[in-house]
Amino acid sequence: MTEETRMMDHLAAETPASRDPAGGPVALDLAAPQGFEAPEVAPGIRWLRLPLPWALDHVNAYALEDPDGWTIIDTGIDSKRMRAHWQGLMTVTLGAKPITRVIATHHHPDHIGLVGWFQHQGVELLTSRTAWLYARMLVLDEQRDLAPESLLFQARAGVDEEALAARGRERPFNFCDMVAPLPLGFTRLQEGDRLRAGGRDWRVRLAQGHAPDQLTLWSEDAVVIGDQVLPGITPNIGVYATEPAADPLGDYLASLESLAPHDRGQLILPGHQRPFRGLAARIAALTQGHRTALDRLAQHIATPCRATDCFPALYRRPIGPGEFSLALAETLAHLNRLVAEGRARRHEGPGGAWLWAAI
Repeated sequence: MTEETRMMDHLAAETPASRDPAGGPVALDLAAPQGFEAPEVAPGIRWLRLPLPWALDHVNAYALEDPDGWTIIDTGIDSKRMRAHWQGLMTVTLGAKPITRVIATHHHPDHIGLVGWFQHQGVELLTSRTAWLYARMLVLDEQRDLAPESLLFQARAGVDEEALAARGRERPFNFCDMVAPLPLGFTRLQEGDRLRAGGRDWRVRLAQGHAPDQLTLWSEDAVVIGDQVLPGITPNIGVYATEPAADPLGDYLASLESLAPHDRGQLILPGHQRPFRGLAARIAALTQGHRTALDRLAQHIATPCRATDCFPALYRRPIGPGEFSLALAETLAHLNRLVAEGRARRHEGPGGAWLWAAI
């Protein structure tokens, strides 16, 4: 599980899986924090912006003030820069009280990367069981070479022999490159649980599609939504060699449908970009965007195609090498959704590559 992991910690900021219509979210009228700034976005909730070394150059974290300390939501990746950033935050910004708990919304490196570092300082970890198991398993799964199953998966999706040979010569990304070792022990949060933090009561709702059992936290005036709903980009929904026939887009759309009725005008705290209001409207736009993309894709495969031949149906511009794996994973998610809906079928074509054809 290495090539998959490289993609799971990125979002479709540069190559959205659907041409989203305007979702109507209203961004918080507050400048994004810089450096060690931590503006208060609601009573008892501070917004932190952590640097990332990618095109999507930040991840949001939130500090919830408790009587005896801070509860932190998400941590950024494990790197020297990020550890130094947190040392600065703890000294300059949060120094009056200790960090006592950290909540990881899901297992992707930009959200759980420094959790183990905090735990080794005596901080309690709260997350879903699935997120903890994925993260602990992946951080122990260091590989020197790309797995044969990953190479076969990409060949069947239509990646050419020259590109496969090049990938086979490279050291793959490993989860431990950006995630600190996770010690044994965590506190499980599951559907319907309640916890007290930041002067308010939160209810746990688990979200699916972008990451299995991603935590979302709901209070009367604020919602921690993680990467499930972002105000201006679409979360990565992808299929990987670990589960080639998976239908994460189906999971994602069903999860969005289950969350929308709980919008009461709360302030939405996303994993990237800016806090906003208008969750139900944004969910409607994301849903419609994916539905429109599925319709375009179904038309495109009226003539049977490999997954790599389907990029023009989903993306506005040519896909470069740095975006290729992410675009392929998203394309496969949409193709598998068409199969699950009975709108397409998959069969083996010449050379063993899969072909998708509209029904």
